[in-house]
Amino acid sequence: MTRKVVSSLEALNDGGPLPKLVVFDLDYTLWPLWVDTHVDSPLRRRGNDFNKVYDRNSQPLQFFPHVPSILFWLKRRGIPIAAASRTSAPAVARQALNWLVLVDDSNLIEGNEAAQGNKLVKAIDFFDYQEIYPGSKITHFRKLHQDSGVEYDDMVFFDDEYRNAEVGSKLGVHFVEVGHQGTDLGLVEKAIREWRAKKAARAKAEL
Repeated sequence: MTRKVVSSLEALNDGGPLPKLVVFDLDYTLWPLWVDTHVDSPLRRRGNDFNKVYDRNSQPLQFFPHVPSILFWLKRRGIPIAAASRTSAPAVARQALNWLVLVDDSNLIEGNEAAQGNKLVKAIDFFDYQEIYPGSKITHFRKLHQDSGVEYDDMVFFDDEYRNAEVGSKLGVHFVEVGHQGTDLGLVEKAIREWRAKKAARAKAEL
């Protein structure tokens, strides 16, 4: 666990408002490949590997380095998580989420070096909502709004494709473009602070 991750997480523990739903694209947002072109299913975990699965050709698939910490951080704060992916291989994406196993590192994140034992969690168990199928992200988010009851302006969405920023202009979701390094804690901290500023500006405008 790097100091950068720890400090970024601590910076968000300041009592400020938090989104009511955080949504992630999958390909090149949570993991560094396209499951519909780079992966030959079925996927399987090997031995005691954590955050790693393999396809039939031994091609590995794993989350970007900070993603497990991000998922645990959100869950510990009771923030629902959703996946919104337009992949043409939804079954393979779900296989990956089913087989990836993560280790709870909260003892390191929270600075509690005395914490004992590591909880193992399947990646798919983090996702309260899953909209994984081809089509417009507008469709994905309308379904997320319907199922969760969360207003669009209380959602934050991470995606590597700027074309999907239409969920911001058309629905009011706070869109965050993910770079080549994938989603990391620095990006999450920045996104939530930007969302807070936008929320505060709206509240001031309504006075």
